[in-house]
Amino acid sequence: MSLSVKNLISIADLSTEEIIAILDRADKMETIVKSGKPSKLLGGKILAALFYEPSTRTRLSFESAMARLGGSSITVADIGASSVAKGESLADTIRTIENYADVIVLRHPQEGAAQWSSEVARIPVINAGDGAGRHPTQTLLDLSVIRRSQGKLENLNIAMLGDLRFGRTVHSLSYAITRFTDRLYCISPEGLELPAEIAMDLREMGKEVIETTDLQKILPELDVLYVTRIQKERFPTPADYEKVSGIYRIDNELLKDVKPTLDILHPLPRVEEIAPEVDSTPYARYFIQMFHGVLVRMAILTMLLEA
Repeated sequence: MSLSVKNLISIADLSTEEIIAILDRADKMETIVKSGKPSKLLGGKILAALFYEPSTRTRLSFESAMARLGGSSITVADIGASSVAKGESLADTIRTIENYADVIVLRHPQEGAAQWSSEVARIPVINAGDGAGRHPTQTLLDLSVIRRSQGKLENLNIAMLGDLRFGRTVHSLSYAITRFTDRLYCISPEGLELPAEIAMDLREMGKEVIETTDLQKILPELDVLYVTRIQKERFPTPADYEKVSGIYRIDNELLKDVKPTLDILHPLPRVEEIAPEVDSTPYARYFIQMFHGVLVRMAILTMLLEA
C-alpha cells in the first residue's frame, strides 16, 4: 500500500487506515533491521535532511532508515554554515535541495514551515517538527510502541504529562490516539495546559479530555503515561521556565501502585522528569521508542516514495 498523500506534514494528513498500514509496514521492517543487511527497496534514492533546529534521534533515525533501505542521505545540520546564514529564504533553499534528493526531511523552528515547503517542493517533504506545531513521525512511532506493548490501541487509559502547551509531540499524539480511545488525561502545570483549540477540537469530536495538575491521583488508572520535558527553549524568559521546572518527577516510589502493564513513554531528551532508576523497570519504553523510530521511518519512506 502506498499513501494517498505526497507529503507528510501532519498526522491529520493520514486516514486511520493509513496509520494502521504504516504500523503494519513498520513491523515488517524489523526483519530487515535484524538481518544486518541493507535492503535494496530504496536503492539509488537520496534523502536530504534539512534541520534548522538541533536533533539527535529524529535526524539520525531517518538517516539510519534510509541506509537500511539501501538509499543514502545528505544533511544540513549546521544552518550557520549554509547559505541560510547569507540570508537565503526557505523557499530558495527547498528549490535548491530538491535538485539533489528524492525526499526532504525538514525541521524548522517556525510553525507552518513544513507546509510552506511542501507547497514549493516538487519532491515529498516530511515534517520532522515545526516549532510548537506538529511532529507526525514521532506520533507514528509512539503509536507503534503502544500497539506492540499493549497489544492494541483501542480503549486505553492514556495520560500526557508535562509541557502540553509547547510540546509538538503531544499535539500530534492527542489527535492520533483519540482515533482509538474516547478519553485522554492531560496533566500539566498551570500555564502549560494543552492548547485550548486542541482540547476544543477533541471535545467537539466527542472525546473526553480530563485536564488536571494531579498526577498521583490518576496514575493507578493508566495504561500509558506519556512524559514530556518542560521545554526551556520555548519560554519567553528564564524566569518563566524556572517557575515550572522540575514540578513533576517520575521515580520508583511514585510508581509503587501502578498497573503492572503500565508503559512510560518519552520522546527524549529528558532532563529531570524521569529518574534514571526507572530505566531498569518493566515500565520504561522510551529507549524502545528510538528503535521503533527507525522502523516507522523506514515504512514512511518506502510508502511515500512508492507513491
